[in-house]
Amino acid sequence: MTRRPSIFSSEDARIAAQKRLPRMIFDFIEGAAGREVASRRNQSRFDDILLQPRAMADIGSRTLTTRFLGRDYALPLGIAPMGMCNLAHPRADRQIAQAAVDWQMPVCLSSAGSSGLVDMLRWSDGLAWFQLYFGQSSEVSFQTVDRAHAAGYETLILTVDVPEVSRRIRDQRNGFGLPFRPTPQSLLDFAQHPRWALSTLLHGVPAPQNFASSGKSFDRTASRAGADWHFLQALRDRWPGKLIVKGITSPEDALRVRSLGVDAIYVSNHGGRQLDSAPAAIDLLPIIRRAVGPSYPLLFDSGVRNGDDVVKAIALGADFVMIGRPVLYALGAAGGPGLQSLLQCFAQDIDLTMAQIGIARIEDIDTRTLFSAVPQVSSGDTLLGPRTLATALRPLQEPARK
Repeated sequence: MTRRPSIFSSEDARIAAQKRLPRMIFDFIEGAAGREVASRRNQSRFDDILLQPRAMADIGSRTLTTRFLGRDYALPLGIAPMGMCNLAHPRADRQIAQAAVDWQMPVCLSSAGSSGLVDMLRWSDGLAWFQLYFGQSSEVSFQTVDRAHAAGYETLILTVDVPEVSRRIRDQRNGFGLPFRPTPQSLLDFAQHPRWALSTLLHGVPAPQNFASSGKSFDRTASRAGADWHFLQALRDRWPGKLIVKGITSPEDALRVRSLGVDAIYVSNHGGRQLDSAPAAIDLLPIIRRAVGPSYPLLFDSGVRNGDDVVKAIALGADFVMIGRPVLYALGAAGGPGLQSLLQCFAQDIDLTMAQIGIARIEDIDTRTLFSAVPQVSSGDTLLGPRTLATALRPLQEPARK
């Protein structure tokens, strides 16, 4: 009998992954831009958002089934696009795909993913979405889009919040780069983690498999500023399936994206990995919801660490929630069983939180599930102040979003 990993939270997974992974790899997963304030802010802001417990509600037949973009999923949860997942565990992509099948949830294969388009779609039994980074040119990028369509992908995510890759100090200190070039420091780091090193060598050093390229080697720091409004319009005209734009944090940008016929917006600040001075993504979510209206589909990520956070994000305007770093923590800690254990925690948290707030269905979660008493403060507070949430939510209270 396989021993169940001792993972009962995202923090358990993070601590275990830090012990098992080389420092260079763990820092690549956890690191963020600049002083990493935005990454910490993403998480800490969730603690300021409170839910209203309700008593004696009819919650005996709860369901977590969620319909998004015309398809039913078993949870209101998916796995965000992340590059080079196989650095966390040699078979990470395969294990993520298996988790998607087991939990009936979408998984996003990144352009910088360490597995190919065809394999990921097959492993996930059709549940995979493809995430596109702009490549060396529009022509080369559209070649990747055409390959995704030919492989059978029905949902495409264009990421637009990485016009230039931000300076990530942990990676610079550790000498992390792609393509990987060993240094005495990194070789010592790997030697101190022999299980990871031997397993990675046995399965082959991961490399980006899907990035748009005209034959040149992959450059992680290359500009992606070509993902502009003209490119988005051309992409919408070319892509026949569902199109999502990821990395929208401005209401003005959200309205323009919607006007171009994009099927959904993915609210995210890239987990704090791009702009250290960015507001917490959860603060931006209700602002985007207010801009696009109550029925336009919104996804959300950045800072989500448990099922409570998922419920809060839905209450603040998300139709669907994605998780990133916790997935890699769990895989780094204990491979596939670790990921399964973590997803079990999320599912139980969502279900039990719904019971406590008197909600039986995901679609019934709205602003009324939030505790609304907010202390009075001076008019000069910034986006991080306690008035922010109340101000952003006020247009959503009447009528309720759902």
